[in-house]
Amino acid sequence: MPRFFVRRDQIDGDIVTVTGDDAHHISRALRMAAGEHITVCDMQKFEYECVLTEFLPDCVRARILETSQADTEPPYHVHLYQALPKGDKLDSIIQKAVECGVAEITTFESERCVARVKDGGEQKKLERRQRIALEAAKQSGRGVVPSVHATVSFEAAIEAAKQAELALFCYEGEGTRPLPEWITQWKKTHTNKVPTVSVVIGSEGGFSLREAATAVENGLLPTGLGKRILRTETASGFVLACLVYALEMS
Repeated sequence: MPRFFVRRDQIDGDIVTVTGDDAHHISRALRMAAGEHITVCDMQKFEYECVLTEFLPDCVRARILETSQADTEPPYHVHLYQALPKGDKLDSIIQKAVECGVAEITTFESERCVARVKDGGEQKKLERRQRIALEAAKQSGRGVVPSVHATVSFEAAIEAAKQAELALFCYEGEGTRPLPEWITQWKKTHTNKVPTVSVVIGSEGGFSLREAATAVENGLLPTGLGKRILRTETASGFVLACLVYALEMS
């Protein structure tokens, strides 16, 4: 069943009003008709099975048949901090992270980033990245649309990441502990608690020794991801899948 996201102010009693590109997609691209069903999510973890009732020039209306709480959200809140990668790799990173249950994504500039923020184009890039997250949320059946934030400095990313209860700094250098060890340790001391998790991933060149030291000094957990070195576009999906297994499926 087609899935769409709306704001709470688009729901009035048992009537949902779908506007903009989504309304156009329902009426023109999908060529749906009155009587057909859609799923609508209010971005607050509630979803509604609706029947289409009215097609207007600027919107589509539907009547709510059933309300339920979305069961596709993970029992934790994970924030991905991703160093800016080259080319269009970030598009795929966002898409796969959303599919794997991420709640927020923040990009940052590190010492070894080749890609850099350019004056004047950041807002359009941010809007595009949020659209990618929206489409991935629709495709994967999410109950909320993860937020994509503007690019920050490495220091700002570390300052924010350390606020999480489980703050993972993914690093291929020495002094790390395997990801399962950190997760197991956390679970032993936080029984029945819904965790906040931060995951910090470097760019193609990884992190410098200074950056790694800064992360550890700020309380982040230096985390190894196995015996093989993963590409930056692979690492986030790998970690998020491990979290799904450890905190959601087991």
